[in-house]
Amino acid sequence: MANVVDINCDMGESFGAWKIGNDEDVMRFISSANVAAGFHGGDPRVMARTVSLAKELGVGVGVHPGFPDLVGFGRRNLDVTPDEARTDVLYQIGALFGFCRRFGVALQHVKPHGQLNNLSMTNRVLADAIVAGIQDFDPALLVVSYGGELAKAAEAAGIRVAYEVFADREYNPDGTLVSRRVPGAVIHDPDRVVERAVSMVQDGRVKTREGSWLDLAVHTICIHGDTEGAADLVARLREGFRKAGIKVVPMAQIVQ
Repeated sequence: MANVVDINCDMGESFGAWKIGNDEDVMRFISSANVAAGFHGGDPRVMARTVSLAKELGVGVGVHPGFPDLVGFGRRNLDVTPDEARTDVLYQIGALFGFCRRFGVALQHVKPHGQLNNLSMTNRVLADAIVAGIQDFDPALLVVSYGGELAKAAEAAGIRVAYEVFADREYNPDGTLVSRRVPGAVIHDPDRVVERAVSMVQDGRVKTREGSWLDLAVHTICIHGDTEGAADLVARLREGFRKAGIKVVPMAQIVQ
């Protein structure tokens, strides 16, 4: 479906006195929100406000489970057992579902956060544990993944995968993202980000950091809401898609 795509963004990661991202402005331009559930960010008040805003703007809602790591914002490696990963994911899905139920919003998807997500790309035991936690709650939920073992584990379990791409990140030839520690791994030029995003949707491929072409399944494009100028970037992305004749809709309307 080269004429349709979802734009997802991590939302609701503020907690207590700490404000992270600009949810109110960014939410107006996305079609799916990955809402933190308190482990790496978010708290009950923020979760309530985020789900309510998503409903108001017609944005699909998913849960963004992470490692229990507020200090490290879920970006540190934690040596969790499969049972810990499974139950932590289940707990976070249940927490966000409570707010979805309060506001009459369907829970659409699950997108693991940070290192929980990155490690599940190559660690099949962790990937299976994440998928088991999702199955425990509702196997009809979509799993957002950019490939690797998490996507394989979900498909093996009969769970639908919304394949994700990153227009603002450089790719390695194996489909993994270039580490943020490498200079140039994050693309900051808005024009280049929009150009790459349109090309990804229309052509189903991206040029890697080494210059080779990598084929991609493209259902949803990730925008990082805590990036400076995120609202302007996603607005420009929506305009770029409009000019290219690409319709933006929640991922549940794409992945059948």
